Amino acid sequence: MKKYTIGLFNESFPPIMDGVSLTVRNYAHRLNRTIGDAYMITPSYPGYSDREEFPVLRYASLPIPMRKPYRMGFPWLDPHLHHQLQSVPFDLLHCHSPFSAGRYALRMARLRNIPIIATFHSKYREDFLRAVHHPAIVKWMIRRIVEFYAAVDEVWIPQPAVEQTLREYGYKGNVTIVNNGTDFNDQQDMSVIRQNARKMFGIDERQPVFLFVGQMILEKNLTLILETLGALRDMDFTAYFVGEGYAAAQLKLLAERQGIADKVRFTGTIYRRDLLKMYYAAADLFLFPSPYDNAPLVVREAAAMHTPSLLLEGSTAAEIICDGVNGFLTKNDKDSMTAKIREITANRHLLQEAGRHAAKNIAHSWEDIIDTVIYRYKRLIQRKNHELYRNRHIPLPERIWRDTEMDERLACSLTVL
Repeated sequence: MKKYTIGLFNESFPPIMDGVSLTVRNYAHRLNRTIGDAYMITPSYPGYSDREEFPVLRYASLPIPMRKPYRMGFPWLDPHLHHQLQSVPFDLLHCHSPFSAGRYALRMARLRNIPIIATFHSKYREDFLRAVHHPAIVKWMIRRIVEFYAAVDEVWIPQPAVEQTLREYGYKGNVTIVNNGTDFNDQQDMSVIRQNARKMFGIDERQPVFLFVGQMILEKNLTLILETLGALRDMDFTAYFVGEGYAAAQLKLLAERQGIADKVRFTGTIYRRDLLKMYYAAADLFLFPSPYDNAPLVVREAAAMHTPSLLLEGSTAAEIICDGVNGFLTKNDKDSMTAKIREITANRHLLQEAGRHAAKNIAHSWEDIIDTVIYRYKRLIQRKNHELYRNRHIPLPERIWRDTEMDERLACSLTVL
């Protein structure tokens, strides 16, 4: 069977733990064991040594203020990266970011006449507005993102509702839906795993446990969670917040002001996947009322451990939730969320059934997802080869070439905002 060499590009990768970095890591891990060779190309992270079974090529980067631990990469300015990549016979490139990693991949793909895919994972407008506070500049930055996605061979999205965000940004091309998976699928008795998890954390079997996993940033509506938990302080509950971000200190202070500091525990980032898995298993309800996220991997991880999620009505992330069946929905206000949680926790059977249905129709294994990925990779490679044979290759738009140096200048300016 013919083997292929795939290049994966993204701005984040472990030790940075977010949904996209974990998605790309799972791609590389499984592609390396199936289709051929997978290379990860990503910014450097000082003091961290990669121990993956696939090559990880790092390039020059600088820290991004107010977004620790994220870094701004400069692949064009790293001659060592150029030297490393020259000898790699890539068949296809897949980028998971429209910024420096993605644009570098796009230029390489056009120079080598190989296909390139870009997955649209995240909403960017909120990040831009927080960084630059200038609507005109944000509009220009969104237009640049749209131009990037318009220039690649295929645009993938992780669930159907994400298309609406792309359309709102101005993208008019085709999209392909390729779901994300989870590595938490487990065939063991979940009741036993849950009991062991609760014993590990010293939690009584009858006590409600709430969980959030993700970046500690205000865009994810974490103040709503804490204000809601404050309204529930008459209940005997424990809530875990797993992750780190610029708002961590502010959120801890808010927990104290709400009178729930003894009930809320901030763990920081948990790097051990086996330990994180136990937090999901111990929880009764995963709280994720974020209007910011497109297709959060953490909701699928919770589902894999039979833990249903509470999301916002009408949010992009909530598309996969049927209220009361495989999860729960709430309005975007404290009173509604408080009433919903009281209703949910009062019905233990409803929680268990929702968790069971979530595991069945939300949590898909990466093994199943990667089969679709490989099929689409091969199909695009064959189509691209056919186009080249017929001399119908379309060159990279001149604007993308011309703006390469502009991207570098913009990146440098953003690091000091």
